[in-house]
Amino acid sequence: MRTFPVWLAVAALAAAGCGPTHHDSATKGGSSCGAAGTSADIVDTAVGAGEFNTLVTAVKAAGLVETLKSDGPFTVFAPTDAAFDKLPDGTVEALLADKAKLKAVLLYHVVPGKVTAEEVVKLHEAETAGGAHLPIKVSHGTVHVGTARVTQTDVMASNGVIHVIDSVLIPPK
Repeated sequence: MRTFPVWLAVAALAAAGCGPTHHDSATKGGSSCGAAGTSADIVDTAVGAGEFNTLVTAVKAAGLVETLKSDGPFTVFAPTDAAFDKLPDGTVEALLADKAKLKAVLLYHVVPGKVTAEEVVKLHEAETAGGAHLPIKVSHGTVHVGTARVTQTDVMASNGVIHVIDSVLIPPK
């Protein structure tokens, strides 16, 4: 079974403001932060992280806030602000002006259900909330979803989990 390196799991927990409950909990899956231990949903968790401002703006513009604040659970492959900055000039503005296209792009980042890092690495693809199939590849300890590299894993929210990615995913046509 392939799993994320322990240092990556610990880094993800630290990024989420969470810490292990004891010295070896990162390898056993225990943490002082998790769906049962947090009241912040996916949207509030993204807002609180401070590195998803463009994503949150897009979620609001697409009318998906209520959906991502609902019970879920959801798995969100969340591109950072830096990921959005890598898009060609004018792309974000064009997406924000086209609600249908924006919603399709955002739903390509969402997988119904709570899929933790341990489960992601066992998959070859995942069906997104928009109905497309998102390819997943693990190579040399690095996980890629579509064209993006997963940089942080298992940022837990009350209604699911966020995995941070370094690129914006564009669904196939």
